[in-house]
Amino acid sequence: MLTDSLLQQTMGKKLILPAEIKICATCSYWDGERKVDPELRVVVVEEGCSGECLVQSKCCQGLNDEFEWRDDCLWEHLAPDETPGGTKDKQEK
Repeated sequence: MLTDSLLQQTMGKKLILPAEIKICATCSYWDGERKVDPELRVVVVEEGCSGECLVQSKCCQGLNDEFEWRDDCLWEHLAPDETPGGTKDKQEK
């Protein structure tokens, strides 16, 4: 059984982010550890998460925002393109 202090050390702080904000962790091209809730449109990541940008082929922090992006960034929503009824969602880029 884990003690409270050991449990806190093994679990990082989790952040709940709206899927619409433009950071690496909410991009469909970011290959890092995250949990996505498409119904609530939120992404849950650890505070210091990192992963690979599949467009730029480099490691990057999940909380990088658009001011740190290069010109070749192709940020794309994680939201599904189609709803259960078969119609396309309207998405802004």
